[in-house]
Amino acid sequence: MGVSRLDVFYRRLLLTKLFIGGWGKPEDLKRIFEFRKIVGDREKCKALVSEDYPVYIDKTEEQADCHIHDGFFISPLEHLVPGILPPEAVKARFQFIVPKVWKKNRPVCIQLAGTGDHFFWRRRTLMARPMIKEAGMASLLLENPYYGYRKPKDQLRSSLKNVSDLFVMGGALILESTALLRWLEREGYWPLGMTGISMGGYMASLAVTNWPKPIPLVPCLSWSTASSVFTTGVLSKAVNWSQLEKQYAVNSVYEKEIIQLLEYCGADSFKMGPELWRRSGTLDLVNLPKGFSMMSDQTFIAGRTTGVSGAHNRHQAADRGGHIVSAVGCRGTSSDLPSSSLKGEKTESTRFCRPSLHVESISFMKGVMDECTHMANFSVPVDTSLIIVVQAKEDAYVPRAGVLSLQEIWPGCEVRYLSGGHISAYLFKQNVFRRAIYDAFDRFCLKYPSLQ
Repeated sequence: MGVSRLDVFYRRLLLTKLFIGGWGKPEDLKRIFEFRKIVGDREKCKALVSEDYPVYIDKTEEQADCHIHDGFFISPLEHLVPGILPPEAVKARFQFIVPKVWKKNRPVCIQLAGTGDHFFWRRRTLMARPMIKEAGMASLLLENPYYGYRKPKDQLRSSLKNVSDLFVMGGALILESTALLRWLEREGYWPLGMTGISMGGYMASLAVTNWPKPIPLVPCLSWSTASSVFTTGVLSKAVNWSQLEKQYAVNSVYEKEIIQLLEYCGADSFKMGPELWRRSGTLDLVNLPKGFSMMSDQTFIAGRTTGVSGAHNRHQAADRGGHIVSAVGCRGTSSDLPSSSLKGEKTESTRFCRPSLHVESISFMKGVMDECTHMANFSVPVDTSLIIVVQAKEDAYVPRAGVLSLQEIWPGCEVRYLSGGHISAYLFKQNVFRRAIYDAFDRFCLKYPSLQ
């Protein structure tokens, strides 16, 4: 299946770069990865957010068809990983849109924001108000960290400054969704479910892996991991690779320490096959540097250079079944390099003489993205039959090639495919997304009527 021309064209209209600040502070990445080990296991985090976690409503507005409540609470992530959130994002804000007259039960769907979805008007207009009219269903719109009122002052529009910001956003939304689900339960709303479009679908999926009860989930235009989005999708062209490569080359902590913290080792871990790279256009395999090869397991390995000893002559091979290989492909002999290079230190003369640096950076990006966003690195939702995934067949933003499918990770989930790409589906298929939400909620009510 090809990719949507509209997706490619639309991406070219956006001139801003992603991750202009780089990977993020190594100490922040270490804290995030340690926290991921906790939220990745549902049993370990049952008590992270209390049943009576405080949530507040500070404004109510009456409309012709609904009541709109504005609310807030302190993100639980601030208590568990203090200082990891920017100050502007510590207070979580939401809008709760409730029908004046309920049709049946009091259903609420939490909707998480996609890329560029600041504040609430877009979700309120395109999804929440129609859902009230069509199904009498309320919507709770949570504002993502780094967006809207929660956007850091030094961030340009929707472009996250650091790679680590995406992981902080995900960790915060997992806990914040739990806090809101507990609050809605206390207030007597039922049934409860979650959805999101694009990045919002990823985040909703992560949140549901952490919820200890059956719950409807409808992720739209998202898939099993965000790694392909930033390494092979059209958004990879917006990534500031020069800054990422520079940081990766200069600061050895990414290569020597951060890599050792990556635990995801699924069948698609760090394995980007040649055909996938050729299709994506991310890497020109025809012009790979001399001495660079693709091994049979499709893990990137830079060839050794004759005469170079020490750390620069060793492949940091996987200690967990082909986990990652990081290498330096600098040409020359030991006499060409300063003594510090022979000891494995990165000096001014050796930092950037790595023909494989771009490939290593892409591989490292895949590794850290899979660690924090791959659904296989989190618990399986309690009841996967309540999950309806809506995907675009020609999505150029969310490539499905080369990564595990959601059906493999969540056996029993349903996947519905739309013709066209990411942008056309977002613009013209909102009614299909809503239909999937109603079907998932109906499925839940039939299967779990006693949970009311």
